[in-house]
Amino acid sequence: MSETATAPGTRAVDRAADLVSTVVRADEPMTFADLQDACGLAKSTTSRMLTALERSGLLERDAAGSYVAGSLFWLYAARHDPWEELVRLARPTMDAIGEDTHESVHLSVARGDRAVQVAQVDSTYLLGTRDWTEVEVPTHCSALGKVLLAWGVLALPVRPLAALTEATITDPQALRTDCEHARRRGWAVTVDELEVGLSGVAVPVSGPHGDVVAALGVSGPTPRLEGRLDDVGRHLLERSVQLSTLLGRTPKEGVA
Repeated sequence: MSETATAPGTRAVDRAADLVSTVVRADEPMTFADLQDACGLAKSTTSRMLTALERSGLLERDAAGSYVAGSLFWLYAARHDPWEELVRLARPTMDAIGEDTHESVHLSVARGDRAVQVAQVDSTYLLGTRDWTEVEVPTHCSALGKVLLAWGVLALPVRPLAALTEATITDPQALRTDCEHARRRGWAVTVDELEVGLSGVAVPVSGPHGDVVAALGVSGPTPRLEGRLDDVGRHLLERSVQLSTLLGRTPKEGVA
């Protein structure tokens, strides 16, 4: 086929790729007018190509009608999630912790500047089985988040923090001190800091290169966990050593 015959098709692909790239690289959803202006395309061409890109799943529109990356990107990300193998390997350990403590067990990792829960084993009690995987929890008032802060996976905040309860630590220096205590004993603790009546304990999990790759924790009603927090912390630390060994390295005692 001649170069003349293929040129229009090549131009169409380039224009479509430019639209997708512009949306994916943008810091916020882009309107039709924004895209038309950014890519320098005619209105009819922009409309036709955006319709085709929506149909293919490369782009989609949000509730306001602006364009964002489509479902095809999220499908790819899900299938190639670097934490998928971690979750698979951690599941038996989490199940064992659940059987031992009867409380909810959680696994969180850092994504950007947030702690994201990637797996949960529900409590065997009727009270305490809330699913936290879809809930965005501030790092400063969760045991899992404190682990990622204390072991340097996430940066410690420097500004005053939001108070979710009267027990929430809002002063950055006080949070730093709390994280230093967590490193010394090997686990982080929260008592009524995220929700009144909810407590948590969490420990770090080390990866093949010795760096902390996740936080493993237990949460439950404060009346059920009070008096058990240190025992649960020690138990979690033992389990995290086993999981870290499975991942390729045994963390040093006291600085897991």
